[in-house]
Amino acid sequence: MRSGFRCNEPAEAVAPKERQTVSGAVALASFTSPHTHPVDDGGRHYSWGSPKRILGLGPGDAAKEAGLAPPLQGQSEKILLRTRNRQPTEPPMEPSGREQEPGAIRLLDLPWEDVLLPHVLNRVPLRQLLRLQRVSRAFRALVQLHLAGLRRFDAAQVGPQIPRAALARLLRDAEGLQELALAPCHEWLSDEDLVPVLARNPQLRSVALGGCGQLSRRALGALAEGCPRLQRLSLAHCDWVDGLALRGLADRCPALEELDLTACRQLKDEAIVYLAQRRGAGLRSLSLAVNANVGDAAVQELARNCPELQHLDLTGCLRVGSDGVRTLAEYCPALRSLRVRHCHHVAESSLSRLRKRGVDIDVEPPLHQALVLLQDMAGFAPFVNLQV
Repeated sequence: MRSGFRCNEPAEAVAPKERQTVSGAVALASFTSPHTHPVDDGGRHYSWGSPKRILGLGPGDAAKEAGLAPPLQGQSEKILLRTRNRQPTEPPMEPSGREQEPGAIRLLDLPWEDVLLPHVLNRVPLRQLLRLQRVSRAFRALVQLHLAGLRRFDAAQVGPQIPRAALARLLRDAEGLQELALAPCHEWLSDEDLVPVLARNPQLRSVALGGCGQLSRRALGALAEGCPRLQRLSLAHCDWVDGLALRGLADRCPALEELDLTACRQLKDEAIVYLAQRRGAGLRSLSLAVNANVGDAAVQELARNCPELQHLDLTGCLRVGSDGVRTLAEYCPALRSLRVRHCHHVAESSLSRLRKRGVDIDVEPPLHQALVLLQDMAGFAPFVNLQV
């Protein structure tokens, strides 16, 4: 069991300004009581890197640009080790300068791997952790260990916008990610930013890149090649996704179950047909919304090759008609929801069979629409026997 660093670091390890702010972080000790507040950490596993990597020894300019705590300087690693091993010759002092009360437990005195990481830092929002690491070098090391063991990273938890250097620093040591969401980075995220992260995290199962228009086929190829366990992928509003990129994804992702291709306007029937033939057996959810080039040919091939399909979004697919919907009703027994709003060539006669099976359809029957319109105009709804 690893023992944590102590807050009463020597003067050369903690600056006076830092020493004043430690008292605020020590208040987090009220979080910690694994015996009275057990928390299920979901089998969390932490992977540790080298001390220099974890402690953030690197160029100072990148850290300043990221808005995070600057990296350690010079002999800081030796100072931390000397601090941990030093036996105090005087009574322990609080960060405020007062003598520590007998029996008091400080936050960093608790075991890091057994208590702080799984039971405390898991409850602290990511944005607050970034502030916490500015308190002292010891807190910075603790937060870096937590970031290195992340299983899930959602950039939205940091804020609506996150700088490029900040993202690089946050994910520098992460090697066990299973879920990655980078939608807030859509304005600047490039292949050079994403590909190294994908290479370090081959266990990724869910990736959300919605709106990331600066990426290219290279990023998608690296994802398909390096993450064979990928199950969920969102490429919504990525105009760069074309038939060739989708073919590479279909060839290399055998576990793919959920795919969002909303507004990928370069896709045509041929690409969707290839996807259905290669990965249709495992697909459970697919969105082709707002793709004007997708028609009945793609929908019919999906129906014949996707027996486990549960959710299909065809909103705004103007070329989809009743023939495609009838094929879905015939070949997709597991279908639970269908979105066909603004599909003007889909008739109610093709949807009625799905309605009888209880499929959730976002378009109301014409009679129901007429009754609603009449109620709005007349101010009341007449009684109509719908069983006739």
